[in-house]
Parts: sequence; C-alpha cells; structure tokens
Amino acid sequence: MSTTTTQSGLARARRGLAPAGSGGGSRSSGANRKSKLSAQATRTFFWLLLPSVVLLVLIHGYPLVYAAVQATHDGNLLQTGNFVGGENFATVLSSPAFWKAAQFTLWFTIVGVFGSWLLGLGLALLLRTKIPAGGTFKVLLLLPWVVPIVVSSTAWNWLVATPDSLIPSLFRNLGLGTPLFLADPTLASITVMVFKVWVSFPFMMMMTSAALASVDSTVYEAASMDGATRWQQFSQITLPLIARSTYISWILMTIFCVNDFPTIYLLTGGGPVSATTSLVVLAYRTVFQDFATGPGVAIAFLMTMTLVVISVILYRQIRKSSVE
Repeated sequence: MSTTTTQSGLARARRGLAPAGSGGGSRSSGANRKSKLSAQATRTFFWLLLPSVVLLVLIHGYPLVYAAVQATHDGNLLQTGNFVGGENFATVLSSPAFWKAAQFTLWFTIVGVFGSWLLGLGLALLLRTKIPAGGTFKVLLLLPWVVPIVVSSTAWNWLVATPDSLIPSLFRNLGLGTPLFLADPTLASITVMVFKVWVSFPFMMMMTSAALASVDSTVYEAASMDGATRWQQFSQITLPLIARSTYISWILMTIFCVNDFPTIYLLTGGGPVSATTSLVVLAYRTVFQDFATGPGVAIAFLMTMTLVVISVILYRQIRKSSVE
C-alpha cells in the first residue's frame, strides 16, 4: 500500500501537481500570487508602452488633423481659408480628371501587385531548386529593388524615351516600326506598369522565398507518395501554406502602388495628356501646381479611406488563412 502511495506521489510530482491530501488553500494562494503578478506585468507594460503611443499620436495625429482642416477649407499653402465643409470632396468626386486618375491607379495597382507577385513567386520557386550560382543569381535579382528609383527611371528613359533609344531602334531594325513608348498614351501606361513590376518583383520574391522556406519538405514527399502531381502539390499545398505571407505582401504592395509617386513622375511626369496620372500625382499637381490645397488634400483622404478598406478585407483573409 505504501509503495503504491509513493509511486502515485512521484507521478503527481513529475506532472507538477500538488501532493495528494494538500488543501485547496495552497492552490488558492498560488492563483492569487499569479493574479497579482499578471496585474503588475500589465501595469508595467502599459507604462512602458505609453511614451511610444503618445509619440506616435503626436507624429501622425497632428498632420492628420491639420489635413482634415485643409480638406474642409478653401485655402492654399499659406492660408487656411474659409470653411466649406464637404464642398472640396464634392468638387473632386464630380471631376472627370479624378475618375481618370482613379482608373489608371486601379490598373496600375492591379498590374503592380499581381504582376510582381507572379514574377516573384516564379523566381522564388526557381531559386528553391538547386541551380548553379544560386546565391549570386539571387543578389542580381535584388538589384531593381536596391538601386535608387532615380537611377532606375533614368536607365529606363535611356532605353525607351526617344525614337533613337535602344528599344525603339531595335523594333525599327526588326521592321516593326518605331514605337513611341512614352509619347503614346496607351504605350506609356503599359511602360509605367511594366516598370513598376520590374522595380517591385524583388520584394515579392523575398517575401515568397521566406514563406517557402518555412514549408516542410516532408509534406511534398508524402504528397508524392500519395500520387499528387506537381500542379496539385503547388495548388493544394504550396499556395495554402504561404497564404498568410501572400496576403501580407499584397497589402504592402497595394499601399506601395497607390502611394507611388516617383515611379510615375520620374518616368512620364503623369503624361502624355494625363494618361499616366495617378491619384497621388493628381493630388501633387492640385496642391503644388494649382495651389488648391482643399481639393488636393481631399484626394489624399479618399485614397487613404480606400487603402483602409482594402487592408481590412485582406487582413480578414489573413485571419481566415491562419484559422484554416
């Protein structure tokens, strides 16, 4: 009997349980101590976090409030002007230039996000295989993202800006005519979108490579033993397992594309005939060239609200993918 009791006590000790016969008072006092420690940790966390929160509110809150004031007044860069309520928003929403810029921004964002993601995904899958000089190849692929945008846009201007540039000359020598990539509205739009994909795909490649590195290779081995094809492994294993990272990269790249000013302005300046004018370029022109601060800031507010809605939708997809 005593041997059985001893073994039972040892088993309970290994599991971290109280000895048999211990009263509920010790458990209650332990719970109280844990509760006090938890409350103390919460207070410490709050006071440590408070300075950062106050700093962030001051840094982001003041410009936001001032922008809201500007958006509801008819002033300029020097004067606030008179209060006009939502008149600036009504003016912007009734402007054909706004909707033309919104349409270009939409296509620019769709092509920029999914074009760079598809290219980055393909290259990430390629780099996962054993290829010669894979490390050097990866470094070279990062150059479009690392090189300053001013240098990249200058290089692209040298390639396509004039009829005597390298690529138009190549088309002409092949008997395909002389395309004016930055003078024709359609070709200029396509060129800007391709340039955005070229600049952005290294970011998507690195995000996807990091997500793929976390996928256990034994999953693919088990799928191969079950007779799954390459496409089935990709569509039913790879994509679901990297879904969380994919949605995060989509959110970030959407924000990058909608707010992208230098890529467009340095390559085309928003032309020709406003064909490549995005919302951020339109807001810049409205504020700093037309000196209409109210409508320009109203455009920025509409952009921000749109980005918030898109981010919330994609964030919900992230939560769903995490649960699944």
